[in-house]
Amino acid sequence: MDITLLIIFVVAFVLSFIFALGGIGSALVLIPSLSALGLPFSEARAVGLFCNGISMVGATYSNIRNKRLDFRLGLPIIISSILLAPIGAWTGHLIAARSLLIIFILFLTFSGIMMLFFKSSKYKDQYRQDQPFIGPLLTGVVAGFLSGLLGVGGGGVIAPLMIMQGFNPKKVVTITALAVPFSSFSAFLTYALMGSVPWGMLFVVAVAAWAGGYLGTIVMHKKMHPLVVKKFLGGVILVLAVRLMFTL
Repeated sequence: MDITLLIIFVVAFVLSFIFALGGIGSALVLIPSLSALGLPFSEARAVGLFCNGISMVGATYSNIRNKRLDFRLGLPIIISSILLAPIGAWTGHLIAARSLLIIFILFLTFSGIMMLFFKSSKYKDQYRQDQPFIGPLLTGVVAGFLSGLLGVGGGGVIAPLMIMQGFNPKKVVTITALAVPFSSFSAFLTYALMGSVPWGMLFVVAVAAWAGGYLGTIVMHKKMHPLVVKKFLGGVILVLAVRLMFTL
């Protein structure tokens, strides 16, 4: 393993671990990191999406083993995100995404601030337990389209929308981890069909992303309170918004 590949392995592991604490894929940070290491942006975007999916597969494996996952709540998000991710990817090659990117940044900023500073009620530890269909379905539509359009996965959209609907942040993290691989891999396949992918690098990235996602999820569930998870998600989402600002 040459030094560049070793650095990519370490970067993928560390970012996957950190972002798995909030159930959000690391593509937004990983893609510019890979570009800085000399990978062409088109390839970095494909590898970032692939890493996004693998890290959240590792997180989901941990959630399934420990019986934390609510499949029925996540299914509408998965279905709609799979359908919309390729459309977003193709759209990204046809139109300028600057206006949508600005809207996305504003949305992430608002969501992060709400998670960090909004106090819901004196019953802060009570969360809804029902399994609606329309809300998660629309969440998946938005997340899938933006995932394909911007090459960012979709966790930064799914998490705040589901928390705003009143669900336990820890449950939201498991749902996000389940849904992100579908939109990420769907968009990744579209990018692979439209351009070059460094296939030899993907195995190295996959191992690092799986390990980071798996371990990050274990740490989050064993060491972090739901309110702390909510605050952490808010901070991560604000970091993502700031990172996107530099792409304008």
